[in-house]
Amino acid sequence: MKTAELGEKYVMKTYSRFPLAFERGNGMYVYDEDGKEYLDFVSGIAVNSLGHNHPKLVKAISEQAEKLIHISNLYYTKPQCTLAQKLVENGELDRVFFCNSGAEAIEAALKLARKYGSKTGRQEIITMHRSFHGRTFGAVTATGQAHYHEGFGDMLPHIKYAEFNNLDSLKDAMTENTIAVLMEPVQGEGGIIPADKEYIKAVRRLCDERDILLLFDEVQCGVGRLGTLFAYQSFGVVPDIVSAAKGIAGGVPCGIMLAKEDVASAFKPGDHASTFGGNPLAAAAGNVVVDELTGGLLENVKAQGKYLRERLEAFAKNHSDVIIDVRGMGLMQGIELNKPASEYIASAIENGLLLVGAGSNVIRFVPSLIVKKEDIDKAMNILEKVF
Repeated sequence: MKTAELGEKYVMKTYSRFPLAFERGNGMYVYDEDGKEYLDFVSGIAVNSLGHNHPKLVKAISEQAEKLIHISNLYYTKPQCTLAQKLVENGELDRVFFCNSGAEAIEAALKLARKYGSKTGRQEIITMHRSFHGRTFGAVTATGQAHYHEGFGDMLPHIKYAEFNNLDSLKDAMTENTIAVLMEPVQGEGGIIPADKEYIKAVRRLCDERDILLLFDEVQCGVGRLGTLFAYQSFGVVPDIVSAAKGIAGGVPCGIMLAKEDVASAFKPGDHASTFGGNPLAAAAGNVVVDELTGGLLENVKAQGKYLRERLEAFAKNHSDVIIDVRGMGLMQGIELNKPASEYIASAIENGLLLVGAGSNVIRFVPSLIVKKEDIDKAMNILEKVF
């Protein structure tokens, strides 16, 4: 029985999967069980930041596995503490909490904001329409898309929504009970929608005026994807809490939450935890990713992000009968169509290019951060066949 057949029979159906089973990868390419080659512009949904089979990442994981894979957060380990140091010293926040995923990083942020607000009794959190924050109850409640809530009964209380990029909508949503505002600097699953820089600066000022925490969900748009280590650095603001994950360990499960010292101090031992969070294996991988990003890879993201955008805009002009918008930042780009994107994505896969949607009518481009000009050219050549 082939792998896809095994999956259809035994794996719970929580994904609409393509009938493909991949066996190995190298750089920007992956290979299925039949040996067919695919150019990967999904990168594990913005996870494989260093591509596939990156030699430094493989070496670090292998060496760490020979030493210590897991020991518990009852103790310190050098890989975790070193990674925390790098994240703090290359940003503007002071403390790091390690977990395993983006949803967990969001849960940690929601809990920390509520704990911080407990001294004044405030517990209301405002998030944005069209946002996506994860699949756990707290994260899915924070997600401002009703279809993600359907069938799960009552969502968590004291979470409400405002229009993204609309300061008046946010002001109207705020009350004396508001403790935090949570937003993605670039909305991902909502359709690749960047925040306006002036809007996000105005939100920072508004939160300061009203003693409200500003939380950023950088799970997809962070860790170098916009051309800066943290997404907030591309907008000229500093939030109070940042949640990130996906690309931080190059494919090894890892999530992080960072916070300013005065906010982080609201958590006391026992308030929050993660058994596997930041274990030596994940942290060893994370150290390689951060070292590569800060060692020059961010310049590649800036250059290739600019080139990808130029190619997509030219492509859109040639296919204006189907493409109605091109938007995004860095290596997180999307093209909006006037029809469902699924048929184009399926055709691209048949032609050897992996793509993913962002909502029903947006094609998302989130290649590994090692992508080169020739990879982008090849992807665009395949798209020409598809459109």
